[in-house]
Amino acid sequence: MNISNKEYDVMVKKATPNSKLFTDCVKAFIVGGIICVIGQIIMEGYLALDIKKDDASALTSATLVLVGALLTAFGVYDKIANLGKAGTLVPITGFANSIVSPAMEYKTEGLVPGVGSKMFIIAGPVLVYGITASVIYAVIYKLLTGM
Repeated sequence: MNISNKEYDVMVKKATPNSKLFTDCVKAFIVGGIICVIGQIIMEGYLALDIKKDDASALTSATLVLVGALLTAFGVYDKIANLGKAGTLVPITGFANSIVSPAMEYKTEGLVPGVGSKMFIIAGPVLVYGITASVIYAVIYKLLTGM
């Protein structure tokens, strides 16, 4: 079956759903905001227990990673992500999801070849480039501000 580029473009436009960019952005803003508010509530709870602010921050991050991992394991995080779109990617819960999802997907291949080697398939590049960018930024900052 030979079709022209124009015919192919028409077929693609017909099959592609319309983008709901504004609605998706609003949903992402609301869901991401709710996740951050929950994080702030957890932080305030730790502070109310008379935990130092630095320690409360670390505990809040750890709690959110744990909650994100558990929600992913029980299939709830994907439902939230379908509703909130990119709003679930930015908070730390998205990081937990990006590690747990591949680990669950490849668990049938075994602990080392499956879970161990595949769990950072999504988060790995983010970590590599994030850490690299932060090191470059720190070097530039130190060069510009003096050592």
